Amino acid sequence: MQTTVKWTDGRQFVAETGSGHSVVIDGPPDHGGRNTGPRPMEMLLMGLGSCASFDILDILEKSRADISNCVASIEAERADAVPAVFTKIHVHFTVTGRDLKESQVKRAVDLSAEKYCSVSIMLGKGGVEISHGYTIIDA
Repeated sequence: MQTTVKWTDGRQFVAETGSGHSVVIDGPPDHGGRNTGPRPMEMLLMGLGSCASFDILDILEKSRADISNCVASIEAERADAVPAVFTKIHVHFTVTGRDLKESQVKRAVDLSAEKYCSVSIMLGKGGVEISHGYTIIDA
């Protein structure tokens, strides 16, 4: 896996992945940025949410669950001192589908958190307190 991050100006960067995708990352104006893209720490949370959602969808689809939507809402707390690392992260999944079984959704969330989501597991091993929850909506 490979990524190249190129500085453009101010505090703006363009990250280019080995798979051929690009994203603009920027800082707030009070730190020299122009607010043209997400902050680096926001990117980390986006990676966590998409990694875990990927796992949950994969697990539920393999169990033949009829899923129509999955949204990961993430709230995080950071340390007050530099470095302002994440100290707590809560990921809440809203899974929508037809006749979804709570046991299946719970199992998918638990497996993602404990076994499959590399981002979540890496952050947890780094001392971040990570919690997960879910809501099921019947379509």
